[in-house]
Amino acid sequence: MLEIQQFSVRLDSPLETARGTIDARDGFLVRIETDGLNGLGEATPLVGWTESYEECRDGLARARRVADELDWGIALGKLEAPAARHSLSLALAEGRAKIQDQPLYRSLGKSADRTVESVPVNATLGADEPTALANRARAAVDDGYPAVKIKVGTNGIEDDIERIRAVRNAVGDDVELRVDANGAWTFDQASEAIEALAALGVAYVEQPLPTAELSSHASLRGSGVDIALDESLATHSVSDIISANAADVIVLKPMVLGGPDRAVEAARDCREADIDPIISTTIDAVVARAGAVHVAASIPDVRACGLATGERLATDLARDPAPVRNGRITVPQEPGLGIENPPI
Repeated sequence: MLEIQQFSVRLDSPLETARGTIDARDGFLVRIETDGLNGLGEATPLVGWTESYEECRDGLARARRVADELDWGIALGKLEAPAARHSLSLALAEGRAKIQDQPLYRSLGKSADRTVESVPVNATLGADEPTALANRARAAVDDGYPAVKIKVGTNGIEDDIERIRAVRNAVGDDVELRVDANGAWTFDQASEAIEALAALGVAYVEQPLPTAELSSHASLRGSGVDIALDESLATHSVSDIISANAADVIVLKPMVLGGPDRAVEAARDCREADIDPIISTTIDAVVARAGAVHVAASIPDVRACGLATGERLATDLARDPAPVRNGRITVPQEPGLGIENPPI
């Protein structure tokens, strides 16, 4: 049986993106019950990253018909819409973990005796003026965050560098700084920025160029700042990025990839290619966020991940089982996802 329930959660404040303003997240909760398996999943589509809301709804309806006629394995294999597939993959994974009496991360990582109590996370800061940004970065470090990511690409290279310099001076040399350009720069601008960012000890710059330019991203590598790709995964596979030698770091979003199973597999592929995987979300509700935390926990020695996104929501579907404390997000240890009083 597949139960589907629509939901909408509001953001605490509107999120400005290159594709428009996001003030709410609309999606679907699903519950699968079959052959003693009972699991919860979430599909929260985001146009530009995944299928549309309507395509997600239609994909779930088709999957339910296929599962009724055949089985869930076939339904999952036939489902191409990534957010819809994510919900089914997560529900099936949670159901298996509960049958095994294990937290989801152990089941995903195929390591029944490995305990991961928390995962490091980064703080993400927007495009404030230098003094305000430096104060916010200092506050994040005081709260225990080991890494700070700063959004750039909106005010020109010189202004961006001034802001990063202010943050570096505020937090000292021991805090990892990350810069996210969201594909805003040209190759010449990125080259200029990376030279200055290297002098400030920036660890990596995320998506410096538009998504299509894998070869150009490859040309930026080895310039003193690592190259991370994120938005490129909306148009390229992880294997494409690896084959193009386009990244030192790949940001993996389970919702975009189509499920926790694919995210775990992609992380293993990254490690084999000597690329660092970092797990993040698309500003999801609590079910998908918890799933992403378990994916991160399944990766040994994972770097600070972009999972501290629950505070962006003014409303949610259930109590968050993975709060952030001292710069680390708690990994639930109960069987499955660890969500108490699930909403469906």
